[in-house]
Amino acid sequence: MQSSITTRKTNISASSKLTFSGHESFQCRHLWLKKGYDFVKHKKSFNDEDAVVILGVGKNMVGSIRFWMKAFNILSLDDQLTEFAHKLLADDGYDPYLEDEGTLWLLHYQLIKKGFASTYSIVFNELRREKIEFTNDNFIAYIKRKSETEKSFQFNPKTLHEDFSVLTKMYLRSDAQSKDKEDSFSGLLTELDLIKTFSKGKQDYFIIENTERTEIPDEIILYAILDNEIFEASVNLNSIEMNANSVGTVFAINRTGLMSKIETLTQKYNYIVFNDQAGIKELQFKKKPSALSILGKYYDN
Repeated sequence: MQSSITTRKTNISASSKLTFSGHESFQCRHLWLKKGYDFVKHKKSFNDEDAVVILGVGKNMVGSIRFWMKAFNILSLDDQLTEFAHKLLADDGYDPYLEDEGTLWLLHYQLIKKGFASTYSIVFNELRREKIEFTNDNFIAYIKRKSETEKSFQFNPKTLHEDFSVLTKMYLRSDAQSKDKEDSFSGLLTELDLIKTFSKGKQDYFIIENTERTEIPDEIILYAILDNEIFEASVNLNSIEMNANSVGTVFAINRTGLMSKIETLTQKYNYIVFNDQAGIKELQFKKKPSALSILGKYYDN
């Protein structure tokens, strides 16, 4: 399915400013979000001289932790902890040490939807629709065309190359890391197995294939539907499947997997109904709970 750059821009609920740097070439590590959360909660500043000592990382990593906290919706743009951060990462929060795989899917969703780290939103919402198999060079060429079309930003090819490399480290383990599942340097989202890679000649290719994604918890799917600001009481199935930042796009779920999740949700929650009449397939809510309340149900169980 082809989709033009200009039309999709208006559909992506993301930061208006495109950001391709700020992580200091470090992918987010497993304990960084909790470390950063506790650091900010104790009224500390990332500019404090003792930030390196308290966080136990190098100077550049201090800035990287701050960047990833914003990217994953843990910090607001003005360095305030978000409601989502408190719910997830407080000592008595849902999953402060990210031990549940559902939490990783939830954080992946936040990363794409938030759009602060622009590459992730662009790759999942745009690039993979244009090219099923893509390379680092394909990504740079896409951004070049996007820049020429929108005329609202400039870019440095070297910065883009490094940013894309960080994305691959976030989702892909190196051969050495694959042998050591507890490797502390691997990216936060490697366990999701969302991005595959293969080589043609000397070129590395990447693919995000839509599959059934049976491993994603039902409530994480429902959370992502309820969290979408443009969805009302009735939501067209095509929108859930294909809109920017929607379930099908963010989680790379195919129609079969999506229908299976919806069937399960209608059985679990009597306020959710799926209608298929006259060729119009819709998910309907008799009442709409808050997205965060659904997370409460998931983690309580």
